[in-house]
Amino acid sequence: MCGILAVLGCIDNSQAKRSRIIELSRRLRHRGPDWSGLHCHQNCYLSHQRLAIVDPTSGDQPLYNEDKTVVVTVNGEIYNHKQLREKLNSHQFRTGSDCEVIAHLYEEYGEDFVDMLDGMFSFVLLDTRDKSFIAARDAIGITPLYIGWGLDGSVWFASEMKALSDDCEQFMSFLPGHIYSSKQGALRRWYNPPWYSEKIPSTPYDPKVLREAFEKAFSKPSTGILVLILLAVFKRLMTDVPFGVLLSGGLDSSLVAAVAARQLANSEVACQWGLQLHTFCIGLKGSPDLKAAKEVADYIGTRHHEFHFTVQEGIDALEEVIYHIETYDVTTIRASTPMFLMSRKIKSLGVKMVLSGEGSDEIFGGYLYFHKAPNKEEFHEETCQKIKALHLYDCLRANKSTSAWGLEARVPFLDKEFINIAMSIDPEWKMIRPDLGRIEKWILRNAFDDDKKPYLPKHILYRQKEQFSDGVGYSWIDGLKDHANKLVTDAMLINANFIYPENSPTTKEGYYYRTIFEKFFPKNAARSTVPGGPSVACSTAKAVEWDAAWSENPDPSGRAALGVHASAYEAQKGGIAGKIAIA
Repeated sequence: MCGILAVLGCIDNSQAKRSRIIELSRRLRHRGPDWSGLHCHQNCYLSHQRLAIVDPTSGDQPLYNEDKTVVVTVNGEIYNHKQLREKLNSHQFRTGSDCEVIAHLYEEYGEDFVDMLDGMFSFVLLDTRDKSFIAARDAIGITPLYIGWGLDGSVWFASEMKALSDDCEQFMSFLPGHIYSSKQGALRRWYNPPWYSEKIPSTPYDPKVLREAFEKAFSKPSTGILVLILLAVFKRLMTDVPFGVLLSGGLDSSLVAAVAARQLANSEVACQWGLQLHTFCIGLKGSPDLKAAKEVADYIGTRHHEFHFTVQEGIDALEEVIYHIETYDVTTIRASTPMFLMSRKIKSLGVKMVLSGEGSDEIFGGYLYFHKAPNKEEFHEETCQKIKALHLYDCLRANKSTSAWGLEARVPFLDKEFINIAMSIDPEWKMIRPDLGRIEKWILRNAFDDDKKPYLPKHILYRQKEQFSDGVGYSWIDGLKDHANKLVTDAMLINANFIYPENSPTTKEGYYYRTIFEKFFPKNAARSTVPGGPSVACSTAKAVEWDAAWSENPDPSGRAALGVHASAYEAQKGGIAGKIAIA
């Protein structure tokens, strides 16, 4: 991942202003430690902190068209850049960077080219001929982007809030699947898939179609869910640097690793980095994830790297984690901390890119609370809401906790075509049906249940959903709660509504995280970028209503899915925290 900062239309274009832009851009250098670039045109600045993944030698940014009248700064990867270059055969390219196509696509098609991009991206493009500019973010919000406004009428864009929060009067998270045009002065949605309306689909389930859809997210065009999955992974093997897979031993990361291991032999990167895939896992000693991940790694034949951390090491990292991920959401912080620690270890091995399994639970209803979905209509609506909010939760976590150490995370399950196929399936097939032997994400498990050439051992393929913050070791969350209970008094929590009237914390753990967040990001605009509301096992507030018992234990851990998780919490009764949490 790279870091971008753009300031457009500011009054001051002095040397002091240029120095200030450079200073703010340095706050993003952890995202891109390989090179820094800045383009200034009158009162417009486009800066870039580069993590070199594709074409490390000549792909420095900002990037330009032939005569340098169009300038673009990009964070992300364009997986179909070679196909797009073929459509732009009248254009001259300066670099081998996948992102350079953006400048030429704008020349050829104007502002209406974003939907042609297959990848994850946030970019700002300046047309110096009329000083107009556009900014856009990928369909799901895999890459982060913020937009802000200065008192002088300037418009700001940045990969992370920390680069613009001090200098903008107002700012917000840039909406995924949207484009901002200076000519219109507003955001508009460019991503309009059929599922976005939340209308209930009726396509029958075909396991082969599903499996091809995932395989396709790895690279070459084909049909079917299974192929789409394979290709979704294959296309994400586009890299000129060492890479690997984050492997927790759960279904999603295990499928990504298994598919990547099979696809590696057919990829160009095998010539550079060999045929053995590297996998990485972290956990407390003896945790469920460590055991399962090693078994998967042994089964698919990867070179596996196992990292351990202690509860105290995680607690010691909390302030740094919250500074980097820019949220006070409890479940995001719980899961980000081990991912943050693991990313540092991975980067120390010389690896710069990893594949990860985010997105599957949202698409297929994989969280344990989906067991209580009352009907297929509410099941489908919940999955749609979860996908739309990914940029505030799992995408934010996966991107920022890895980018903190200059590591790029790619997510095959969030391939645009794969999502469209998976979300077109009649949700009746996604419903958890114990009477029919269907557990959560059964249609995905079944698509890869191949007796002739199995991808995974059966018990891994049908392992119960374990959220990352739980799977690293149950004592991790318990330790966080104990730590917060020592620092936050009952009186502090009772008065939380007055101290933090917006998104008031309802638990001592939430209160503790909020105090850290406010220290780094004290403005009202900053706290408004974080979602709120009750949640059980990562549910939306609406889904908490699916089971009356959940309102008594509104915790985002999977173990809060009482009556579903094999190691569920005992139901909480009474107590100050419990009373406040449901008030």
